Amino acid sequence: MSVLKGILMFVLAAFAALCLCFVPASAQKKGGFVRQRAADAARHSNDAAAVLNKVMAVPDKAIPRELLEAAEAVAVCPGVLKAAFVVGGRKGDCVISRRTQKRQWGAPVFYNLAGGSIGAQIGATKTDYVLLFMNADALGGLMKDKFELGGEAEATAGPVGRAAGAETTPNLKAGILSYSRSRGLFAGLSLKGVAITPDNNLNEAFYGKKATELIASQTDTPVPTQVRAFPLALARYSVRLPH
Repeated sequence: MSVLKGILMFVLAAFAALCLCFVPASAQKKGGFVRQRAADAARHSNDAAAVLNKVMAVPDKAIPRELLEAAEAVAVCPGVLKAAFVVGGRKGDCVISRRTQKRQWGAPVFYNLAGGSIGAQIGATKTDYVLLFMNADALGGLMKDKFELGGEAEATAGPVGRAAGAETTPNLKAGILSYSRSRGLFAGLSLKGVAITPDNNLNEAFYGKKATELIASQTDTPVPTQVRAFPLALARYSVRLPH
């Protein structure tokens, strides 16, 4: 009896192994695509966190923590390529996290940034951009398929440094505060002629939802492990320090 049992178990194990070998090519391809998209999402979140860490590394020249604490959403666009030869343009990726109902930072949502310009400069540079969405009206633009800065909404140069936050926060009326970091220099920047559009190829592949659904939701759900770096960095710098 034990011999028959052993033979049966061997046959079942062999059959299971054989089934695994015949996974349809389409399923294998889909699995590979999902893994690649998860890796892309993790890379974008990590890059955004790295930019924020560099920006906040020097408190006297960083974004005031009071402003980060008051923001309804924060966008970081790492390494936006700006190229120019008479007619130029910008292109890059953005990661945006908004506040949840409990004022935590939600799962990052993925967007694209693009814009054009006309000028005599020849060459190419990479710039990091940080945008603070300070109220619900500013957030409304992210619910659209295309959101243009300087057109539908003004992106005002944000103040930097410890003292700046305390002085400007009470009277601050700007919906969006913008900053740039290039060649190690960080400062407020009035950003115009730039369009932000959802990267729904990535959002739907990773979350199964479009950007508008993700940004609209303030539900306090766990952030996927792969993309926690950016919300964790925001949480680290959006708590006021004692003076």
